[in-house]
Amino acid sequence: MSGGLDVLALNEEDVTKMLAATTHLGAENVNFQMETYVYKRRADGTHVINLRRTWEKLVLAARAVVAIENPADVFVISSRPFGQRAVLKFAAHTGATPIAGRFTPGAFTNQIQAAFREPRLLIVLDPAQDHQPI
Repeated sequence: MSGGLDVLALNEEDVTKMLAATTHLGAENVNFQMETYVYKRRADGTHVINLRRTWEKLVLAARAVVAIENPADVFVISSRPFGQRAVLKFAAHTGATPIAGRFTPGAFTNQIQAAFREPRLLIVLDPAQDHQPI
């Protein structure tokens, strides 16, 4: 998936960081669309996520973000308190436009509105909560 670039290859340090952040732990219930990403199920019922497939999707997402010429055209949204800090940090490091907190309906579609914006790429932390911008 990394296209032969050694920099994008999964290494031991990356795996250690993902394990420390418990990226590999899923829920007890698994959607049929997530079954391909499950490595195995623990005795307590928690599903363990395949970190190699997680890394492949991270590289794919990073390539999508980098493909946008103007980083300000990438909008990162989270209305939940636990995601707002992550949105602000991501935007500070990448130059993306953060929307932390309440999203104003029509900001992407109503051209008459003063706050009208037209993103090239939209990154949403919680699609269930932030369904309005989608």
